[in-house]
Parts: sequence; structure tokens; C-alpha cells
Amino acid sequence: MKIGHFDVGDYVVKEVAGKRHLVFDCRNCVYGASMADDFHCRYHAIAVLSEIEADLIICAEVYERVYDEDQTKMLSEAANLRQKFNLESIWSYRHLGSPEKECEQFFSMRHDTMVKITHDLIAFDPLLSYLTLLREIKAEKSKLSESGSAYGKCTQPFVATLDYVRKGFEETALIKKSLDILTRLKEVPDTSVLYKNVFEAEVKPSFIGSRLLFKNMEQLELLDEYSVLKSSVQIFRHPDKAEPLYIVNPPEYSLPPNQYFVMSKTKEIVAGYQPGKISLSNLSKSRKYFERIYESTIKDVAKANRVELTNEEIGELAEIVARYTVGYGILEVLLSDRNLTDVYLDSPIGQRPLYAVHSEFGQCQTNILYTNEEAEGMVSKLRAMSGRPFDEAHPVLDFDLPDIETRTAIIGPPLAPDGIAFAFRLHKTTPWTLPQLLDKGALNPLAAGLLSFFIDSQATTLITGSRGSGKTSLLTACILEIVQNNRILTQEDTMEIPVPYLKDIGFNIQRLKTRSPISVSKTESEVAPEEALRTALRLGDSALVIGEVRSREAKVLYEAMRVGAAGNIVIGTIHGDSAYSVWDRVVNDLGVPTTSFKATDIVVVARPIRFSGSLKREKRIVQITEVKKHWVGDPESEGGLLDLMLFDAKKDNLELLEDNLKESELFSKISRTSGLTMKEMWEDIKMRGYSKSFLVELKRKYNVPKLLEAENTVVCNNKLMLFKQEEIEENGKIDYAQVLGKWKYWLQNTYLPRFVKKKPETVQSSSKQQEEKK
Repeated sequence: MKIGHFDVGDYVVKEVAGKRHLVFDCRNCVYGASMADDFHCRYHAIAVLSEIEADLIICAEVYERVYDEDQTKMLSEAANLRQKFNLESIWSYRHLGSPEKECEQFFSMRHDTMVKITHDLIAFDPLLSYLTLLREIKAEKSKLSESGSAYGKCTQPFVATLDYVRKGFEETALIKKSLDILTRLKEVPDTSVLYKNVFEAEVKPSFIGSRLLFKNMEQLELLDEYSVLKSSVQIFRHPDKAEPLYIVNPPEYSLPPNQYFVMSKTKEIVAGYQPGKISLSNLSKSRKYFERIYESTIKDVAKANRVELTNEEIGELAEIVARYTVGYGILEVLLSDRNLTDVYLDSPIGQRPLYAVHSEFGQCQTNILYTNEEAEGMVSKLRAMSGRPFDEAHPVLDFDLPDIETRTAIIGPPLAPDGIAFAFRLHKTTPWTLPQLLDKGALNPLAAGLLSFFIDSQATTLITGSRGSGKTSLLTACILEIVQNNRILTQEDTMEIPVPYLKDIGFNIQRLKTRSPISVSKTESEVAPEEALRTALRLGDSALVIGEVRSREAKVLYEAMRVGAAGNIVIGTIHGDSAYSVWDRVVNDLGVPTTSFKATDIVVVARPIRFSGSLKREKRIVQITEVKKHWVGDPESEGGLLDLMLFDAKKDNLELLEDNLKESELFSKISRTSGLTMKEMWEDIKMRGYSKSFLVELKRKYNVPKLLEAENTVVCNNKLMLFKQEEIEENGKIDYAQVLGKWKYWLQNTYLPRFVKKKPETVQSSSKQQEEKK
């Protein structure tokens, strides 16, 4: 394409998220593709910007250099300034000096100088044009001081013109930024050095749409740093922002040019293959297969183009190509980061970076600017994987991605008038345990022991809280307290409970998947929650775990609980913020009779707490409440809700309400059915709580986080119960101190050495020191 008589190369203007992207095709360009390194590149950009408007400039070859809005504005201002000088004919007769005949002798040289500064140099090197102008101003002022009044009369208009041009330059962002750099330098460098500081491009592969933003990194405070899928992840605090920044830097954004070339060619070759529904539904199994195919293609491309690659480099490039073909692209890095709980892409996509919720640092702004084209590609992939529609008639797609343990919810027009939007919920691949929650401060040892005791005593338990309060985390922790000689049935509409993992560590568990509550598809083939629950009740005597009590299945559940058909143990979650709100929701919203609601024994309330008004939210268990049975209409006004433990935010502690224990009907019921006295029950509770806190103590002392994972806490819990059973069989009753002592000795001398490479005597010795301190 030509501007005037100058060839400026092929370009196209794209509208992306309300921004105009000026894209230069630099693949066949004989010059470079860098605004900083090549004046031809700057010339092409300034020439085109004289004719069109753009928000971003992209120089595309095997990889793309993206110049952001500030950098594009600098070039646009240079183009506009050049046009302005052209329209004003700044080199014309009236700008060069006084009209007297004796002054005309200076006009020719001044004309050439002005054309050079305001027309020629500015077109490809605005900085050199400005510096040349400054030298000319200095020279003219020097001549004025040395010459007589006649020369001064001839020169004043020209000096005024030079000053006018100077002011025009100094109003531009490019000169302002460069002056800021120049004032810190002892001498004026070559302009190429300045351009390298000003035009530092974002570099990305040409087949990837997402941009990574790395601006103003020097003012950030590093909070954490780790690696995910060979990608660097850094968490920063920004001095002027309430939310931390989640900065990801995948290897595909910083490869050498020859590797970019090979990878791009490989992507072009394999792009024609579109995996079908069967392949997509088994991505985790077929991923390695595709990577092997891509490795062969990469070897062929590298050999044909004489690019030397090691086997390790070939493998890394194959992983990247797989990520952007059969995988989830740049999102795959975030969805593989198990420190994250949620990832959000709001519409219109591309206007703002996507957001992620970090388990430690809360909501973070990422440096990923996703594109609408990538979003549409993701929708096509998820639509094919799920077999569900997604269009204006069906603007909601809710689907589980089992290969990355993530649930996605997508909305589109007309429900989302600004375009497609995504929400990803990352499931923890291993279940939370009570010792892990104890380690995080979510509850204290007594509360952990109490919950474990209630689960073992087959108390019907509902866990309530807002979204993100930790309901499901506590639910999975409670499942682990079910003795492994029980069969467990789980029912979920979104598969958040890690059932395969629970099977692997010895639980006898069966999962039921029900219809999504937010799906609007009329062709849904999944089973309704209430029908699935009726089926579950016919599957035999089992502990029943309901992922979330939402709607009509509540009536079926409570009917079964009332007649004792719901199994030995019933645990579930429900949205609410207090025990009373659970009753209100179950009875008034879900239509369960009040008499049926009394089948609930315990309500546990979880809540995110902002201590002292902090921006950070800490997950805490704030209430453990017993539902008493002798009331008629309103449980709160009739004393039907008995708080056993309440959270004190000032002390950051869940405190036992000892006086209320005298009114407990649940403890009396457990005493009748088990034969345990109140004293024995509390000894059991304290033993359970202490065992979990002791695991936390050992984890912290020896720095073995794995000790608190389910695969190990279940073994430890089983051993505690076996020692308890031995005590019953040998003595007819339980000496809880004796049981705990046996368990601690086993833990320190038999189990802990698997993680800590020390002699048993050393571990035992340190344990004795702990006992003496206690």
C-alpha cells in the first residue's frame, strides 16, 4: 500500500474491544519490525498515521511487537505535528526573516533547515529532528549576540519561528518523555538509545491473541513468586491499587526468533486438524498423543529450515503448540495454578485485563489482556466438548472441565449485552482437611474436634455461608471424618468434591451428577436433582453428601431424613449467613415444612472476615449451632437454635458457650444412643481436636505440608480410631489419654519418619521436650 509516492508496506486496521489496532504485515519487509531499532519502521508508522487514526500499532512477523496506546500516541502526535507544519508552510518566505531585500541572502539556508527539521527528519526520527532544532536555535542566538542590529532585524522572525516549532515539539508526549530521560544523562546520546527506552514493545507469538502487560514494574513490591507449567508467576503489591497484581510470564512470550519461526510454522501445519467431540472430551488422555505428533512436525520444520534444536527444546515447543491447539491457550496457565480459586473475564473482553482470585492474596488483576477472537474460539471448544448449545436462544453454558478440575460458566447476548463473559471456578484437586483449615486459622482445635465428633455420631449437618466463604472446603474436610467402613453417596450439579482422589485413598464412594441449576438449555439430558436424590435413597444404606441444597430436592431430602431413609450421615451445604437464615431459606424459599426442618441437627456457618476493615478477607468458621426439636413456628423466638460456639472477631477465635451445653438436646441424644457420659463425650472431642492440632504442630516444626494432606490425615485418623477400638476391646471402656499417648508415639516414631529424615530417637526426644513444655 502507498501513501503518496512512498511504499509503506501492507497494513490493516482492526477494531478490537473498542480499540483501533494498526497491524503492519512485516513478514516480507526487507527492513526490521521494531520502532526502536529501525527508522524505516518509524517512517512507515508515521506516514500511515498521517492518514488514519489508531490506538495500538502491531508489527507482525513470526512474532508480533505490540506498541501500546501511549507509544502509538507518540507517533500519532509526530505525524500530526508534521502535517501541521506542512499545512502552515512553516518554511515559507514569511517565516524565514524580515521581508527586506537585504535579508533574503539568509532565506535559502534557513528554508533548507526548516524543511529538514519539520518535514524530512520528523518523518522517521522526531527526536533527531527536535535535537537538530535545538542546535539551530542555539546557533541563531549565538549569531544574534555576535552580529549587529541589521542581522538582528533580519533574524528575529526566524528565531520566533524556531521557538514556535520548539513549543510544538515540546507539547508532544515523545519529547516530554525523552526530556525526562535526557535530564538524567550527562551528555546527549545517539537517538537510537532514546528510542530503545521509549519504544519497548510487548512481544508475543503471532498466533496468540492475548497481550501481556508489563508496565511500571519498577514501582511494585514483590509479595510472592513461583512457577506454573514452566511459566513464571509473580504477585506484586501496587502502591496505588487496592488489589494485588498477578503477573504471569509464559515461556512462549520470550523465545528466540528461530524458535518462534519453527513454532509458528508448526501451528500453521497442525491448525487444519480439528479434534472432534470424542477427542475433546478426553483431552487429558490424548494430550501426550498430540504432543508426540507435534514433536515430529517440529523436527521436520526445523530440519527443513536449518534450525538447530535440542530434544528438550523440541519437547517444550510441542507443549506450547498443544496448549494453543487442543488446550486452553494462555488461560491454561491460570487454570493450572491451584493457588487460584476463580478466574474472571468480563465483557467486553479486551478492554480490561482478566481477574483472578488467589487463595492467599484475594482478588488480583492479572497482566493478561484477552481478545474476543480467543473468547469465541474458547466458546467453540467448550460447546463441542459439552454437546450443549450456546447462542441467543441459549445464552448460558455451564460445564465442568474434568481434565483441569475446573467449572466454567459462560454468558452471552442477550443476557450479557456487552458480549461474551466467562467465570472459571477451580476445584482443589485434593480435599481440604480439618488440620489444613486449622493451620490456616479457619477454626480452632476444639471446633475441629467437635465437628469430627458430630460427624462420627451421625449428626445431620448443614454448612452455610456466602459464595467463597469456604463451604465446600469445610464439606470435603467433614467427609474425611466419616469412618472408612461407611459407604458414601455424593450428589452435585458441579463436581467440586474430588471423588476420584477419595476413592484412591480408600473411601467407598459413589458420585451422582445432576442438572446444572443455571442451564437454560431445553435439550438437557442430565437428571434433575430431586430425581437423582430419590435414586440415591434407593442405592442402599450410605452416608449422603449433598454438594449444595438448592431447590426442589430439599423436600425430598427432608422427607427422607424424617423417616430415617436418608442414611446414617447426611451432610450438605446451603447458601446463607446464619443458622436462622438457613431455616428461613429451607422453609420459606424451598417449601420444606418446619417440622421437617427439625431433622437438621447442626448448622455450621462459614464467613469471610475483614479484620479491622482490612482489604484482605480471611475465611473463618463463625458459628456452630444446634437445632433443637421442641419448638413450633419460629426457631429463633422460641429458642430452637442453640449456639454451641460463636466467633469473636476481636480475639480471632471461635469460643465455646459452656452455659448453653446444659440445654443441648443433641448431646443427650448421643449419650442415649452411645452410652457415653457428657464427660466421656468431651474427652473424645478434645482428643480429636488435639490430634489434629498436633499434626499441625509437626507440620510447622518440620516443614512438611504434605503431612496435612488427606492421604496422610486419613491414615492418622484411622489409626486413632483403631487405638480407640483396641482400648474398648481390652478394657471395656476408653482411657482417652492412653489412646492419645499410643497414637502420638506411633505418629512420631513410625509415620513421621516417612517425611522427616531423622532417627526415631531424635524425633522422640524432641517430642518429649514438647510434652515437658505442655
